Parts: sequence; C-alpha cells; structure tokens
Amino acid sequence: MTKITIAIDGYSSTGKSTVAKQLADYLGYVYVDSGAMYRAVTLFAMQNNIISKDHFDIVKLKESLPSIKLKFHKEVGWQKAHIFLNGKDVESKIRTLEVSEFVSPIATIYEVRLKLVAQQQLMGLEKGVVMDGRDIGTVVFPNAELKIFMNASAKERAQRRYKELLDRGDAVAFEDVLKNIEDRDYMDTTREDSPLVKAADAIEIDNSEMNLDDQFHTVLQLAKDRIAGRI
Repeated sequence: MTKITIAIDGYSSTGKSTVAKQLADYLGYVYVDSGAMYRAVTLFAMQNNIISKDHFDIVKLKESLPSIKLKFHKEVGWQKAHIFLNGKDVESKIRTLEVSEFVSPIATIYEVRLKLVAQQQLMGLEKGVVMDGRDIGTVVFPNAELKIFMNASAKERAQRRYKELLDRGDAVAFEDVLKNIEDRDYMDTTREDSPLVKAADAIEIDNSEMNLDDQFHTVLQLAKDRIAGRI
C-alpha cells in the first residue's frame, strides 16, 4: 500500500496529538509529536535558569542547543512513545501548565526551530509518518500529501485543557488556562519565524462540536481517500 506523509497543524489544545496518534496507530505509521520536542527544550531552559517569569537568556539558550539531545522511545505497555531529554524520560514533566507558559517564547527562537525542524525532516524521510504541530504543513513537510488544520474556539480548547490538568491532579484555575491558551494563540500566530498559519492546500476541521470519535473518523476518512487517490 502506498505510504504518505500526513501533516496536522492547528492551535493549542485542538486535539492534534490525540488524533495524530490514533491515525498513526490505525495506519501503522510512525507518529512524531513535534510539540513535545519544543516542550522538552523549554523544560531544559527552565531547569538551567535560561527562562523564567523574570528573564529569558536567549544567548545562553542558543549556546546550549548542541547539548540538548532529544529522542522518542516506546516501551511495551505504553500508549505512546515518550520523549527523552538527554537520556531522561520527561514525558510527564513537559505537560505542566508551567512549561506551557514558556513554550511559545522558546519556539520563536530561529535557532531552536532550525534544530528541531531538521530533526523532524529526518524522521519523515521514508514517508509513513503522521506529525502534528504548528508549522508541519508549511515548513517541515511542505510537500506532504495530506495536510489538515485543526481549529476550535478558545473557550472550548481551554475547557479541554483544564479538564486534562485537573484529571492529572494539577491545581489550576480555568481563567489561568484560558489566558494561557489566548496568549499562546497570539504568540504562535504573530511570531516572525514560521508563524501558525493554515497551509493553502490544508483541509480545515473545526472540532468545537466534535467528540474524539467523530474527530478520528473524519480525519481517517480523509487519509483513506488521499492514500487511495480519491482526493
């Protein structure tokens, strides 16, 4: 069967990673969570006093990039591959609201994007890849056979993220989660380097009123059609 590259872009908390993983599992493709890569770099910056609410040492971040080693690894029994930062599993640590607050500023740095985009492109050389992020269809895989752009209202996305954090046991306020979503939207769409935009040939899906099952089957049908050459 013909294998294709599938790029899924969109705003934060639109369920990109969830549907991308489901799709990869169903098709037997490799799933790459590009957002986890940026979150891991952000965690490194937080742990090494490079970024905080009071300062952002961009020069130190750029100088530190060669020492940041990222790898995805999946053990038997895990639902998905975890990201490892310099040999340590940081999958749970990168999903906190604190990391979310700093990931967009980190992602605006050209040298960070250059390093991670190069790694992502290597992962996709042999096709059969599903990757989600904010510039996958526009920068990482501009020639992807299927490009999808996920959208939903900010309030709905904040509600999903709020529930996810509460389920993890994090003590957060809905207003803080909504503000984080809105702030990230602004930074992601206005940054100079590779801003979040819908690729001209991407198919947009607004999942504000969709459940996870509806979302998956909508995307799966698009993938099946593209693989079969029907669209």
